[in-house]
Amino acid sequence: MTLALFAAEGPWRWQPHPEVWFLLASAVGLSLYATRVIGPKVVPEGEPVVTGRQKIAFVLGVAVLWLASDWPMHDIAEEHLYLVHMIQHFLLTLVMPPLLLLATPAWLAHLLLDGDGFFARWVGRFTRPVPAMALFLGVVVFSHWPPYVNLSIEVGPVHYLGHLVLVLVALGAWMPVCGPLPERRLSRPAQMLYLFVMSILPTVPSAWLILAEHPVYRVYGDGSGLWGLDPVSDQQAAGLFMKLFGGLYLWTLITMIFFRWAGQSEDADRRGAVVDDRGIEHAAPLTWDQVERELERIGPAPSEP
Repeated sequence: MTLALFAAEGPWRWQPHPEVWFLLASAVGLSLYATRVIGPKVVPEGEPVVTGRQKIAFVLGVAVLWLASDWPMHDIAEEHLYLVHMIQHFLLTLVMPPLLLLATPAWLAHLLLDGDGFFARWVGRFTRPVPAMALFLGVVVFSHWPPYVNLSIEVGPVHYLGHLVLVLVALGAWMPVCGPLPERRLSRPAQMLYLFVMSILPTVPSAWLILAEHPVYRVYGDGSGLWGLDPVSDQQAAGLFMKLFGGLYLWTLITMIFFRWAGQSEDADRRGAVVDDRGIEHAAPLTWDQVERELERIGPAPSEP
């Protein structure tokens, strides 16, 4: 099987990507260093440096990065099908970033983002909801501009730089929803509204791709598509994927946030607590009825001698 992949010609020919392997190895190495060397020095004794859920999220995030960046998805997306290119961007902007943010421990985020340093200040500015959303949507729309797409496919460094920028702005866009610092997240209702806006605005480029009657991108218009897709059908399928699957994915997250918030509130109410809009539990304030019942239980105050 391996020899057949080396010898194969066309879209399924195996192509090595050492730069991707180096990136993945670096991510894993930095993660191990942070959790095994730095974490034990800053995390109070008895508290976990990293939780089981964070480990699972990190493994899934790295796996998605590998799937989207290595053979065969990268090569088919770059050389044959814009549909696969769209799936690749979906994974790099909507799936991988929230997983990596959920995998980041709060103590590590505090080390990186607290203070008044250059990095912390700029991250703080560009991860506020409005700038983060505007920057993300601007880069997403630009990434569909035909001259850019044609250039990125023909010039490798432009392609990799474009993916780097896309991932960075996606990480910033997801910070208000699932960032590692709860105090910097939006309230649950605001998170749902934020994701709703994220699901609506990208439908503009998707509609443009669906309605186009001629190939939009020169690099995908040579008829070398796969699975019986001609260039026009390919770009229409890409637009439909963005509109349907991208929207369904974000609406699924909106639904999950709502039911999780409702479930937390119901559970806290049974225990006499309250959950605020950020999902943080607090002791419920005393009511006058509770005060009266407690006074009745204690009985009248003793008379003075």
